[in-house]
Amino acid sequence: MEINHYQRESRKTAIYPDIGKNAIYPTLGLVGESGEVADKVKKILRDNKGVFDNKSKEKIKLELGDVLWYVSQLASELGFELEEVADANLKKLFSRKLRGRISGSGDER
Repeated sequence: MEINHYQRESRKTAIYPDIGKNAIYPTLGLVGESGEVADKVKKILRDNKGVFDNKSKEKIKLELGDVLWYVSQLASELGFELEEVADANLKKLFSRKLRGRISGSGDER
């Protein structure tokens, strides 16, 4: 599936206040869903000695889908296509790699 196709299709399922001019709602949803991914991983560490079995991976996959949905809605609210976001991210990462700055911290490396 093309990522922009996903974005267009997922937008059809978006129902929240002031859609089209509300970046706050998908931002908060993104944080919440990211936390759910982290919580599932935490429980795998606690309850399954860090072993990701098929059942736990499937549960995480579904949560990652929710993260993707919120990323998509936030991008739409800000006027970006996901392909544009992904391309910008790869350019940033490869620039850092070429300059030997892939590790470390800070936005401007």
